[in-house]
Amino acid sequence: MNVLIVDDHAIVRQGLRQILLESEKVMLIGEADCGSEAMRQVREGDWNVVVLDISLPDRNGIEVLKHIKKEHPETRVLMLSMHEEGLYAIRALKAGASGYITKQSAPSELMAAIHQVSRGRKYLTTSLAEAMADNLGADHDRPPHEALSDREYQTLCLIASGKSLTDAADEMCLSVKTVSVYRSRLLEKMKLKNNAELTHYAIKNGLA
Repeated sequence: MNVLIVDDHAIVRQGLRQILLESEKVMLIGEADCGSEAMRQVREGDWNVVVLDISLPDRNGIEVLKHIKKEHPETRVLMLSMHEEGLYAIRALKAGASGYITKQSAPSELMAAIHQVSRGRKYLTTSLAEAMADNLGADHDRPPHEALSDREYQTLCLIASGKSLTDAADEMCLSVKTVSVYRSRLLEKMKLKNNAELTHYAIKNGLA
């Protein structure tokens, strides 16, 4: 297999590379530290699996996922995140990801997940499979946050976790003004008035 690792932290890429090197089935390992470099390598290379971080410096990982699946639908994408499954996993799978693992579980789960998705199957933990089943059963009555764009959803999660607009802007690599626009949009879409209501909603729905 040829595997492309996309993460903006060199130490994380090094750790994942070391895990992959221990497998005799991985022939080629590539690395990218941002979304634009990931797209360049996907267009120029022949990758069986892309291990893609959700938090990238130039764009949201789910946006990159959507671009990969649009241009190369046959490429399997395994999402990697420091966030627990409940925050982004279902959104990533709906966008075309073949699986989702956290960075904490990567040392023990990475190779099993890569083998699974490379065969065209989904890699789901038991808790994520249950969450997916619950989510499918509730499609007729979708919660308001399901209607948010990826950036609006990311803004919601960051503010709900206690980040200021400045901190959120730093993490998203956007201007404070742009994040403020996302905040205004999500408050309007969800019919919320302020950060306190936003945080209450996030806690109630298991997003924070």
